[in-house]
Amino acid sequence: MTERTDEETAPSGGAVVNFGDGWEGDDGGGRRPEDESGRGVVTAFGRTMKALRSRQGLEREEFGKRIGYSASTVASFEQGRRIPSPRTIERADEVLGADGLLSLWKEEAERAQYPLFFQGMAALEKEAIELVMYDTLVVNGLLQTEEYMRALLGMRRPPLDPETIELRVAARLARQELLDRRPAPLLSFVMDEPVLRRPYGGKDVLRGQLEHLLTVGQKRNVELQVMPLGCEDNAGVNGPFTVVTRKDGKKFLYAEAQGIGSLQTDPEQAVLAHARYGIIRSQALSPRESLEFIEGVLGSL
Repeated sequence: MTERTDEETAPSGGAVVNFGDGWEGDDGGGRRPEDESGRGVVTAFGRTMKALRSRQGLEREEFGKRIGYSASTVASFEQGRRIPSPRTIERADEVLGADGLLSLWKEEAERAQYPLFFQGMAALEKEAIELVMYDTLVVNGLLQTEEYMRALLGMRRPPLDPETIELRVAARLARQELLDRRPAPLLSFVMDEPVLRRPYGGKDVLRGQLEHLLTVGQKRNVELQVMPLGCEDNAGVNGPFTVVTRKDGKKFLYAEAQGIGSLQTDPEQAVLAHARYGIIRSQALSPRESLEFIEGVLGSL
């Protein structure tokens, strides 16, 4: 994904961008092209890859074996129904002897997995040096186990079809690479106590999720905090939100509810939200106390 300027990645003048099928809920819709411009990019890429494959005299099955996919998945790539990862594009370029012709599509294809409205947010996340997140209903997408993801996606109404669930699980897992990125971004999470107690998917799923939180909480660039039910003061009563700080120091505010999200680019609002998050952190249990609290919840299951 090409890093863009403010004017390209987000509206100027402190606008609020509203969109449906929000960020945490859908992660940009998995790896399908989500708008007409994106679909055009992916279709053109697929045709190019098919032409190069045919020129090499490779059947889909043989080509798929060489890049690690089935013939049906290769067909999906070539028909513009699925988007290969940047690594897959590089491998395909190598196998087909394309001399970089396919690799030129990597950034455009990566952007195309997101709807047009989310491409700015996706670029911001890649550039982030800090993300702070307050969650009140579910574990943050960056911290979810695969089983927890599937439980949440399976509860959606109207129901999601199995293919869509698979796409969104894959996209969310890929997004979690942020946790181990180098240089490491600073990641801070505060979650309400009920988030830790809701047995979405059953107790086994919750148990696995809590164990995962304890593991992630040991990372040096990650701080987890719990807002206990007994806390009489909570500056986060307006609901969950995320503040992204970019490499140049600029901050952006994101919030969503009922599948409707907003990306707030007004610097004043983003700075205020960041300050509000600081108050929330001060009201919550400390990171050490929070890990002990999570251990206690886990032990009670």
